[in-house]
Amino acid sequence: MSEWWRGCVIYQIYPRSFQDSTGDGVGDLPGITSRLGHVAKLGADAIWLSPIFPSPMADMGYDVSNYTDIEPLFGSLRDFDALVAEAHRQGLKVIIDQVLSHTSEKHPWFIESRSSRSNPRADWYVWADPNPDGTPPNNWPSVFGGPAWEWDGVRRQYYLHNFLIEQPDLNFHNPAVQDALLETMRFWLERGVDGFRLDTVNYYFHDPKLRSNPPEKRDDPRPTVNPYDMQDHRFSKNRPENIAFLNRMRALLDEYDDRMLVGEVGEQGHRAVEIMAEYTKGRDRLHMAYSFDMLKDFFSAEYFATKIKAFFKHAPDGWPCWSFSNHDVIRHLSRWEGHGANRDALAKLTAAMLLSFRGSVCVYQGEELGLTESDLAFEELTDPPGIRFWPEYKGRDGCRTPIPWDASNPCNGFSTVVPWLPVKPAQAARNVAEQEMEPGSTLAFYRAFLAWRRQCPELHDGDLRFVETTEPVLAFERSGSGGGRIACVFNLSAHQTERVTAKGAVLAAGAPTEGATLAEGRLTLAPNGFAFLVPEAEGAEMGIRS
Repeated sequence: MSEWWRGCVIYQIYPRSFQDSTGDGVGDLPGITSRLGHVAKLGADAIWLSPIFPSPMADMGYDVSNYTDIEPLFGSLRDFDALVAEAHRQGLKVIIDQVLSHTSEKHPWFIESRSSRSNPRADWYVWADPNPDGTPPNNWPSVFGGPAWEWDGVRRQYYLHNFLIEQPDLNFHNPAVQDALLETMRFWLERGVDGFRLDTVNYYFHDPKLRSNPPEKRDDPRPTVNPYDMQDHRFSKNRPENIAFLNRMRALLDEYDDRMLVGEVGEQGHRAVEIMAEYTKGRDRLHMAYSFDMLKDFFSAEYFATKIKAFFKHAPDGWPCWSFSNHDVIRHLSRWEGHGANRDALAKLTAAMLLSFRGSVCVYQGEELGLTESDLAFEELTDPPGIRFWPEYKGRDGCRTPIPWDASNPCNGFSTVVPWLPVKPAQAARNVAEQEMEPGSTLAFYRAFLAWRRQCPELHDGDLRFVETTEPVLAFERSGSGGGRIACVFNLSAHQTERVTAKGAVLAAGAPTEGATLAEGRLTLAPNGFAFLVPEAEGAEMGIRS
């Protein structure tokens, strides 16, 4: 079996916002198929499709009502098969989102489960009796606000929902549930998908004793915007039983050639990278995993180095997948704008940095255009937590607005009618068509960098060794099995900085370096500048000092 996923670049597509082919204002599968050339030309290795299954759309598809069909809003199984065939023709792998921890309340499994306490699927979900005073069995909160328990008058019990009330949690302690979910995955493997992105992979199991979570140890005693962040969720997720189910999933995928599992670890703090490592170590769990650690506001050389070091310390044989943006968080150019000389400089710096880390990479649609978070009014929101926690938290709609393909109509080539979320002027100005005509655009940089990266085995799966230097410079050396070495140096500030290099270092020929000069052993980096150095002769030193 090949390990195509190791060091690959995955382009995340949010189907509702990629391309509308039917004129209803919502993206769909034929629309995605028509735009695959953009992804292939960018230089990605695979696409990841956010959920495309039938759904009432309470959480925009993350509430699945049928695991083995396509949501009519997006098309049909025939459309999906056509997409897979075209993606493969263009050299792209296809990864689909699997939301296994919970279903929609409209899923036939849940409808049957809630009908009585004695039906064949009565324990397919997490049900619990109330306390004598009628309150829920414990203190577990929902990620989206309020308690994680909802009362059902038919069964006269509570059911668990870690997210929306409309998203009841499956009971993974029941082997029949595991068997059923694995069969739904087999359905898509037989249709030719190359891998699965596993939503909330650390939420599958709960503590069967339903013990209450202790408070989180926090430096700031003030209440958080979302009370969920005030607990240590040791009993409601991250359970040790999860490993055995990961083993079962891996065994299923190993029945097929060249398939892959990447898990989303929904966790905060130091435990996130540790769980990533635990879930990917060895060869019988996930192929790779990612967490929200690099999807936060923190932006420093020390922070990035600490997270990468921690992963490989805990799982030297594991594999991470890093990303700076996705459909759940504020776009990184908005989160980190205070560190950029300008938007393009910051976009190019963060792209070069992310694509040089050891691991695989996810690029969220629009990153290659330098898109920032869309500023939406309250009445334009569709996201439940954004509506609930407004205005302190504005939800996830701002990163989900449609891709601006051109300036041909008010919908920027995405649709022929008003789209489900608006395209604002700041995003429309950075459309694909106009950037394709600009040699120095962010889009041109992504294409050039990914083309260069393909020629560098050191950046694909080589080892990584951090170089000790001071803020705001992040520096590390990548080395490949063939003896090649590349020193990667990044200025994470909006100010010029200098570093001393060994005499044997030279700028890498053909590398898409920005704002860097090297003369007589002194490397000068412009604001948000970066450089890639190689030894002038075999065995030459490339040391970097403050």
